[in-house]
This record gives sequence, structure tokens and C-alpha cells, in this order.
Amino acid sequence: MHSPIEASELLRRLNEGEKLNLLDVREKIEFHTFNIGGNNIPLSAFAQNISKAGDNKTNEIIVICNVGLRSETAARILMTNGFRDVRNLTGGLVAVQKLKQ
Repeated sequence: MHSPIEASELLRRLNEGEKLNLLDVREKIEFHTFNIGGNNIPLSAFAQNISKAGDNKTNEIIVICNVGLRSETAARILMTNGFRDVRNLTGGLVAVQKLKQ
């Protein structure tokens, strides 16, 4: 089972300079419009590109999207493929943007 991460924890860790393994599963146009970094592997092509998520299946991966639905699906796919420390951003980037206001 993967675990959620709240926007407040994610922002705190980023602000502290922690290097996080972020995986943004929004479409490329969404990623280029606004992002907080990380790798962009759109959910629409995720199954074919899962190898791009990384080789180390024990490292923490934080999966993000706009509101947390696509990232939830991607997190399940990662767990099914043997990734162990998968976290889904609760509320997605919308929650992050609300905290930044």
C-alpha cells in the first residue's frame, strides 16, 4: 500500500532543500505551464515508460498531478511493479498552490 503526503509536508521538505524524487504524471503541456520540478511521465504513456521512474525500487517516489487522481493511478501502477516507497500528493498541485497564496 502506498501512503499519502500532504502539500504542507511536501512544501516544508522542498523549502528545507531536501532532494525529492518527484514524478509528475500530468500531460506535458500541463507540466510546462506549471510545475515544482521532478520527472514528467504523463499517465497516458505511463505503463510503457515505467522504467523511467527509476531503477531503485526502494527509494521514496512522490507522485504528483493536478488534484491527486492521476497520481493515485500511477502510484498503484508503481506498487504493482515492485516500487516500495510510493507516496501520492493529497490534493495535487492545486493544494500546493493554495498553500503558496
